[in-house]
Amino acid sequence: MVDLLHASLDADQRFEALATRLNARFDGEIRIGGNYASVVADGRTLHVSGQVPRVGTEVVVQGRVGGDVNLDAGQHAARICAMRVLAVLRQHLGSLSKVARIAKINVFVQCTEHFTQHSEVADAASGVFHEVLGERGVHARTSVGVYQLPKNAAVELDAVAIAVESV
Repeated sequence: MVDLLHASLDADQRFEALATRLNARFDGEIRIGGNYASVVADGRTLHVSGQVPRVGTEVVVQGRVGGDVNLDAGQHAARICAMRVLAVLRQHLGSLSKVARIAKINVFVQCTEHFTQHSEVADAASGVFHEVLGERGVHARTSVGVYQLPKNAAVELDAVAIAVESV
């Protein structure tokens, strides 16, 4: 549910307010670590590469959810990943007001073999998209448990977004 306190704010302002609540900054360049693009546009469709819970240069939540990482920390990791997706989109489009909708997200949770709360981890990311973008942030979603993720990240998230106009 969109925070009514921020209902009069635009998406970019809600993004900044949430970043402050998360005690994280996403205003610098979101760098990539290889021979790929952080976002690829095909008309209005934007494919955003996987984002780990990195703030600055540090992956802030590492390890296995259900083991050395509890559910709350896994949800925090998912929120940071979602914020990074929004930061990439804002960098690419110039403003989050140019996002028509988040169409689909995939949430990968590095977890123990008996952990089954993948959807609860993903709910935290879904909440970020809805809080920042309102109904434009409601999306289809897949959440899965995996054995390992880059940099020992607890969560990785990729997304498909639709821009207001072709980019």
